[in-house]
Amino acid sequence: QVQLVESGGGLVQAGDSLRLSCAASGLSSYLMAWFRQAPGKEREFVAAISRSSDNTVYTIYADSVKGRFSGSRDNPKNTVYLQMNSLKPEDTAVYYCAACQACTVTSGTARNPDRYHYWGQGTQVTVSS
Repeated sequence: QVQLVESGGGLVQAGDSLRLSCAASGLSSYLMAWFRQAPGKEREFVAAISRSSDNTVYTIYADSVKGRFSGSRDNPKNTVYLQMNSLKPEDTAVYYCAACQACTVTSGTARNPDRYHYWGQGTQVTVSS
C-alpha cells in the first residue's frame, strides 16, 4: 500500500511561486503525477514524471501549465515536487499527487486519472488576482 502526503499549498498572489511536495515510500517503481480539481470542475491532469527505473526520466505537462510548472522527483528522499511559477488565479484548485504502476508518459495513460490507484489527500492552492 502506497501512502501519499502532499504539502506546500497556500494563498498567494498572481505571479507568485509555490512548491508542492508529495512524500511517500517506495516511489521509484511508480510513475508519479499531479492533478488538480477546482470547485465545480472535473479533476484535471497537471504533470507526470516517469518512474525512476526508466532509462530516462521524462516529465510531461498540461498545456495550461507548460513553461510555468516543473515536476521533479528525489528518490533518496522519497519525495516528488511540483514547482509552480507565475501563478494565475485560474490555477486555484486542490492539488493531488498520485501514483501509477502501469502508466507511461509516452501513452495517454499518464494523463488519465482513472488509471491511478493511489492518491494523496490534496493540498489547497489559492491564487488571488
